[in-house]
Amino acid sequence: MSLVTKQAPAFSEAAVLNKQFKNVSLEDYKGKWVVLFFYPLDFTFVCPTEITALSDANEEFAKRDAQIIGVSTDSKFSHLAWVNTPRSEGGLGDIAYPLVADFTKSISTDYGVLLDGGMALRATFIIDPEGKVQFELVHDLGIGRNVTEILRNLDALQFVRKHGEVCPAGWTPGKDTMKPDPEKSKDYYKNNPEGWQK
Repeated sequence: MSLVTKQAPAFSEAAVLNKQFKNVSLEDYKGKWVVLFFYPLDFTFVCPTEITALSDANEEFAKRDAQIIGVSTDSKFSHLAWVNTPRSEGGLGDIAYPLVADFTKSISTDYGVLLDGGMALRATFIIDPEGKVQFELVHDLGIGRNVTEILRNLDALQFVRKHGEVCPAGWTPGKDTMKPDPEKSKDYYKNNPEGWQK
């Protein structure tokens, strides 16, 4: 069951931020966009590539008034040990956003991403400033996320909210959008006869 258009489930749990333990609540970021992502486990293989890529792109998210939050079912102690491990050794090093410890598995359960084995699927949720889920992508464990695609979806959601027009397939900032109207949308098709590949 998708959470899109619904209020994002609230949470308040221990996290690691700036190599310190801190309690993090979704409510802390009300009024901002939130990119909430779940990953399976600390000290695994694909996960550090995603977590560090998102951290390296943190300034791009900040420009869009968006806060990244990572979540797994590991403990805060495991998160801290991973952050304190250098990237060259499969660790995370410095991370620019909080990693939440969903040790009770309540957050993963509330977001519908908990596997029977006790870890979360790879899942990305974009939550608007009012706390509603506007985007959800859940997939199996073997493939990592594309940070550019997460940013593209955030850009599209923000564009639609600001301008009231809709974004066709493959849209990126600066490309044509469509008016959500049977007649006015024809302007887009006339100007883009080759579709999204143009």
